Amino acid sequence: MSQPQIKIPAMYMRGGTSKGVFFRLQDLPKAAQVPGPARDALLMRVIGSPDPYAKHTDGMGGATSSTSKCVIISKSSKPDHDVDYLYGQIAIDQAFVDWSGNCGNLSTAVGPFAIANGFIDAARLPRDGMFAVKVWQANIGKTIIVHVPIKNGEVQEIGDFELDGVTFPAAEIVLEFIDPADEGEGDGGGSMFPTGNLIDDLDVPGIGTLKATMINAGIPTIFVNAKDIGYTGTELQDAINSDTKALAMFETLRAHGAVKMGLIKDISEAGKRQHTPKIAFVAPATDYKASSGKLINKTDIDLCVRALSMGKLHHAMMGTAAVAIGTAAAIPGTLVNQAAGGGEHEAVRFGHPSGTLRVGAQAEQVNGQWVVRKAIMSRSARVLMEGAVRVPAEILAS
Repeated sequence: MSQPQIKIPAMYMRGGTSKGVFFRLQDLPKAAQVPGPARDALLMRVIGSPDPYAKHTDGMGGATSSTSKCVIISKSSKPDHDVDYLYGQIAIDQAFVDWSGNCGNLSTAVGPFAIANGFIDAARLPRDGMFAVKVWQANIGKTIIVHVPIKNGEVQEIGDFELDGVTFPAAEIVLEFIDPADEGEGDGGGSMFPTGNLIDDLDVPGIGTLKATMINAGIPTIFVNAKDIGYTGTELQDAINSDTKALAMFETLRAHGAVKMGLIKDISEAGKRQHTPKIAFVAPATDYKASSGKLINKTDIDLCVRALSMGKLHHAMMGTAAVAIGTAAAIPGTLVNQAAGGGEHEAVRFGHPSGTLRVGAQAEQVNGQWVVRKAIMSRSARVLMEGAVRVPAEILAS
């Protein structure tokens, strides 16, 4: 006889242009409170993966990289931090959870979740004003400060801040990614540029040799010039996601870049590391029509950027990739900086498929190495549903 379903307290939240299922660590079944197959199996079943139909009909996922996500929050293990935040990117049609990076968009919702779920002493909260939730991002070992608006002692969710890629306005939340450059992976020995170069020649069999900027900031990201791969940098999702040859080409570029960055040893490993690195292409500012139909004027942006996530062109921009864009734009000599017209930039506004986004970064050279102190951007978040998710009990017994 089959076992009944089990109920697990959860919140379904939008953060930035993503949404996911949020859990408190202590609410998970004991077997899933620690990393391992039981946790992965549980989260995949919550989302509805693996789904050969790529629809997530039998789960909470939305069958896109932006909506196939789970978050686990716990009391922080680090001094002077409020919560630990662990992020799982759930593959859609394959049976695995990628824990290799962060989700910058869902980072926005971590602050409101922490406040609403008792991780912050109510006595510390203002009745009205801003509260800075200090978050330890456990996947990548970085600090994120989430500035959450408070009204009448509770999280303010409703407001007039508009974020391209999100249908309705909400209250603005400012994110600070502290020292966002990754450390120690690749040949760079702690440099945010793992090869030691601002621009590399990336040799890719069957495609050729491309100029590439490979950076570890926010999330490992490979940038190439749009024109070098036959694009303008103004493409929308359908132009690429309906082109199987294009998707295969981008995955090949990503795999070879991952090897050069030292993230994997062989291109055959890329399939099990879909979340990182990201692959993106840049172009000088150009007029284009966003997916909403809104005209983006080249005079309102510094450059155009398109990025792929989990094998598909993203409908807007991943928050972590935005950190990489802002950081690379701040460093003269990178492809991103060149696309933005060169010179020094403490902030850039870039065009993406859904509109525009502004991100700031403070970069400087220390002992001949580039470092970035923090990157800043504004997002929003909202609770979509709260209560409990249900999963078949046998998922934990398998």
